Amino acid sequence: MASDGSGVRGMYKRFKPHVLMVLTQIGYTFLYLITKTSFNHGLNPHVFITYRHIVGGLAMFPFAYFLERKERPKLTIALFAEIFILSLLGVGLTLNMYFASLRYTSPTFVSSIANTVASLTFVLAIALRLEKLDVRNPRGVAKVLGTLISLAGVMAMTLYKGSVLRNLWHPLIRIQGSTDAIHESWVKGSILAVASCISWSIFYIMQAYTLKRYPAQLSLTAWMSFIGATQSAAFTILVEHKAAAWTVGFNIDLCSIIYSGVVCSGLIVFSQLSVTKERGPVFVTMFNPLSTLLVAVLAYFVLGEKLYVGSVAGGAVVIFGLYLLLWGKEGDQEAQIKPEEAYLTYEEPKGPNPQTLISDGKVIRVKGEP
Repeated sequence: MASDGSGVRGMYKRFKPHVLMVLTQIGYTFLYLITKTSFNHGLNPHVFITYRHIVGGLAMFPFAYFLERKERPKLTIALFAEIFILSLLGVGLTLNMYFASLRYTSPTFVSSIANTVASLTFVLAIALRLEKLDVRNPRGVAKVLGTLISLAGVMAMTLYKGSVLRNLWHPLIRIQGSTDAIHESWVKGSILAVASCISWSIFYIMQAYTLKRYPAQLSLTAWMSFIGATQSAAFTILVEHKAAAWTVGFNIDLCSIIYSGVVCSGLIVFSQLSVTKERGPVFVTMFNPLSTLLVAVLAYFVLGEKLYVGSVAGGAVVIFGLYLLLWGKEGDQEAQIKPEEAYLTYEEPKGPNPQTLISDGKVIRVKGEP
């Protein structure tokens, strides 16, 4: 019985990061679609980001205050400045450019190009020695080739749009609003999307360093939401001079703000911080292709979203390159056997040996033997 319990706990601990990241991508899938609807309805992307993070901060604050009261480090000026920069990378720059690009392109394009975050994060992690790279090993070569192939796919998506794929049937759900800007500002949206991915990659790398000095993940999530909301509000005031843009009615706009604030800026960011602390920044970005597939299916078959040959071909190349990178990355996981991840069980003494310690079915230490 003890062995079964240890095995279940071991399996849960091993696959919990995978489950969290899959749920994260499902959450992002609905985010792409609901925000696209809101933007077509007239919601300003920068106002949306500001309100979203206010909601996220308010949702996480009670949990951060009560659950991490004893383990929360003292917030020094230097640490606050670090969190301020982290918020600027993750909210002020990344999300403002990211959702502005969604306004000019499409959910499928934006979710596809976001797959490059994994490759860019890997390159930065190698440069900063957060990841290992052995080019003499086939898996090390796979990491390099996967990164280059992914980046090539992004260039294809950005520079080549191609013809429109014909819809098989009428959309089950029709999004109201004008979509003319999609055709007129595709290049502008592409540039914004690529720039946001670069900023996003730096954000993930910096997370790993900040978590070492401020391991209170709930508190860090709340701080980033509040600081990011302030930064976004300041930026919005500079670019949006109409007071009416800040008005949100009881419609899809309010739903998108509440959903993205509580789920995406709150729960998802907290989950990513937890997994980053446990598995590193590259692991967190590995699951982006899942949301790409989900968004493409929902946008094309349910919403009647137009798909372009360049987006489909480039997206396929990006995903192939990313999973080549994942195959290479898996070698690191197999090589690193952490003591806390081993499945440990104890056998009752039988014979002269008082106790035998078993890991994954193998005797690794016997007490009482010479």
